[in-house]
Amino acid sequence: MAACTVPDKNCPRCPRLATFRKNNRAQYPDKFNAPVPAFGTDNPQLLVVGLAPGLKGANFSGRPFTGDYAGDLLYPTLKKFGFAKGDYERRPDDGFTLLDTRVTNAVRCVPPENKPTGDEINECRSFLQSELSAMKRLKVVIALGGIAHNSFLRALGLTPSAFKFGHKKHYTLTPRQGLAYPVLLIDSYHCSRYNVNTRRLTAGMFEDVVALARHHCAKAAA
Repeated sequence: MAACTVPDKNCPRCPRLATFRKNNRAQYPDKFNAPVPAFGTDNPQLLVVGLAPGLKGANFSGRPFTGDYAGDLLYPTLKKFGFAKGDYERRPDDGFTLLDTRVTNAVRCVPPENKPTGDEINECRSFLQSELSAMKRLKVVIALGGIAHNSFLRALGLTPSAFKFGHKKHYTLTPRQGLAYPVLLIDSYHCSRYNVNTRRLTAGMFEDVVALARHHCAKAAA
């Protein structure tokens, strides 16, 4: 992939996030503490877009959704539907492998309280755009939460208000920015501990989303 898909480890674009990163490096010097790169296939059929690295999850491990609760639901579910192989063990060297799938975040640096500002989301979007420009086989995008949904649409030059977010809502997008469309955008509530504990999102609800992605990929290949 082109270098512009990954921020520099000392990316200065967002001063608040850069300061938070510096403080985390001082507090946790043996952890990753840098913008977290995407994980998986460079030119996938399925792209999963999350919000941002968790402080003690991806920010520590250097791999999206690795080491926090969200990965405990995300990765086994991807495996169940044939989008991954191996055993997810909450560490980047566990040998877990994504199959024709890529996982990324709308914001690459961990934000304080897991809440990026609008300016930070906008500033980081160019990295998502660079990733998307290289994806010529993309068939399905799963957006985990409203921020991921909106940032993905804006990365394509689309207006989010024309595509309302809602769990398991899905939209077929028309060609934009040279990507190989049509692409199916599927929304899901974020697989965070909070959403699961409050039962806003259950394992069954999330499996329904990934099953829809699998069905569409199989249909597109037929």
